[in-house]
Amino acid sequence: MKSKLLALSKNEDFKSLIKQKKISNKYVTIFFGHLNNKNKKIFNISFVTKKKIGNAVKRNKIKRRLRNIANDAVKKISINLNYSYLVIAKPTMLNNDYTIIKETLFQDFERIR
Repeated sequence: MKSKLLALSKNEDFKSLIKQKKISNKYVTIFFGHLNNKNKKIFNISFVTKKKIGNAVKRNKIKRRLRNIANDAVKKISINLNYSYLVIAKPTMLNNDYTIIKETLFQDFERIR
């Protein structure tokens, strides 16, 4: 199933997702829930990295990794497209191997289903 990644844009969307369900692990915190007026065929996901994590280069590296993992997750596992997701990165993402992070996030997306 081919699905396009679409970032959240409205402040209200972010606020409503933070009030809904969440799953946390060593690398990220994932907030997820239903949003009003959401297209069911599009994968709504946003990635946030705080300024405490590092400079712009490091933060963008984390977001690139997360975007790549999300694209792979859409292709390889079945993700609930009825939900919208907000992924907030933790500082431990910088120092760990990509494959370990990917496996952990895949397990979390499986639990969300």
